[in-house]
Amino acid sequence: MYPDLQGKAVVVTGSSKGIGAAIALRFAREGANVVVNYNGDAQGAEAVVAQIEAAGAKGVAVQGDMSKEASATGLVQAALDAFGRLDVWVNNAGLEIPAHTHEMTLENWQKIIDVNLTGYFLGARAALQHFVAKGIKGSIINMSSVHEQIPWPRFAHYAASKGGVKLLNETMAMEYAPQGIRVNAIGPGAINTPINKEKMNDPAQKAALEAIIPMGFAGEPETIAAAAAWLASDQASYVTGITLFVDGGMTLYPAFMNNG
Repeated sequence: MYPDLQGKAVVVTGSSKGIGAAIALRFAREGANVVVNYNGDAQGAEAVVAQIEAAGAKGVAVQGDMSKEASATGLVQAALDAFGRLDVWVNNAGLEIPAHTHEMTLENWQKIIDVNLTGYFLGARAALQHFVAKGIKGSIINMSSVHEQIPWPRFAHYAASKGGVKLLNETMAMEYAPQGIRVNAIGPGAINTPINKEKMNDPAQKAALEAIIPMGFAGEPETIAAAAAWLASDQASYVTGITLFVDGGMTLYPAFMNNG
C-alpha cells in the first residue's frame, strides 16, 4: 500500500507479541526490514522474525531492556549492522501493573515510568542522534494510549507515563520539524492482545468493556499496525506532533451517547 516504505529499516521495541508484533509484520508486508526487539520472550521474537522473512522482508531479533540506555543505542547499531540504515523507530515496549495509588510501591511506580516514559525518551533520542547526524528525514512513532487523556484508577503510574508521552511526543515533533523528522503517537483503546486475554474471555468483563466503546467492540492489533504504517509513510508527510487515537470512539465520553 505504501511503496515508499520498501527497503526501509524499522526498529520496533517490544515486538515479540501483541501490538508490537503486528506492527513489525505490517512493515514487513510493506517491504521494510525490521529489528524485532524483545526483553524476555526470545521464542516469540524469533517467531515474528520467521513471519517477517515469510513475507519477503528481512528481520533480526535483538534482546534489550528499553529502560536501559545501552539497549536503545544497541538497537540503532543492530539496524545498521543488519540493514545498513535506519529510517523508522517505533517506541512500543510497555508495562502495566495495577495497584491502588495508596498501595502502590515506589518500585512499581519507578518500573512503569522507566519503561513507558524514560524508555521512550532513550529510544527516540538514539534514533534522533542518528537521523540528525546523517541528515535523515526519519519518522518516530510513540505508542501512547487513550489514557494520555482518560484517567484510569489503579493505574496512576501508567496514566502518568502516557501523559508524559503526549508532551514528549509533541515537544520532539516541534523541535525536529525543521530537519524534516516527523514524530507522532498512536493512542490505542481496548485491543485484543495477550495482556487483555483474561478480560476478553470473561463474558461479564468483556460486556463491561464493550459498553464504554461507542463502536461496541475491541480492536485488533492489525488496526494499530495500519495506523503505524500510514504515519511512517509519505502519505503522512505533512503530519507531525499528533496522537492518532485508534479506539472505537472510547475518548468521546461514551456515557453521553444517550444524552448522559
